[in-house]
Amino acid sequence: MDGCVFCQIVAGDVPGHLVLETDDLVAFLDTRPVFKGHVLLVTRTHVETLPDLPAPLRDPFLAAAQRIATAVKDGLGAQGSFVAINNTVSQSVPHLHLHVVPRTKGDGLRGFFWPRTKYAAGEPEAYAERLRAALDG
Repeated sequence: MDGCVFCQIVAGDVPGHLVLETDDLVAFLDTRPVFKGHVLLVTRTHVETLPDLPAPLRDPFLAAAQRIATAVKDGLGAQGSFVAINNTVSQSVPHLHLHVVPRTKGDGLRGFFWPRTKYAAGEPEAYAERLRAALDG
């Protein structure tokens, strides 16, 4: 897609520090990492959000995410990882990308993504019902 920096990285028009390439996927280092070794996994074809991901790419996408999460431990000595996808809101580039951020106990990353809230009485049941209805629908 014209103007998409991730499509440009995939095409080789913009340099990127690639860490994984398959026929359908590319992973590269984030240029503004939360921690060094922060990887972005993208589809070669332009897909904007997770709900847009074609069914044949779901398993390869998740399998690649698993491989990268393992690689940040084995290759970088991280104790674990934080894995996340934003859909539209907070999605800095409108191209599906999964973040794999290396984590180490005491690294200082605490709740910087989400404020926490509480359900009022009866709300959990109502929210669960609305979600079940949408999933069945």
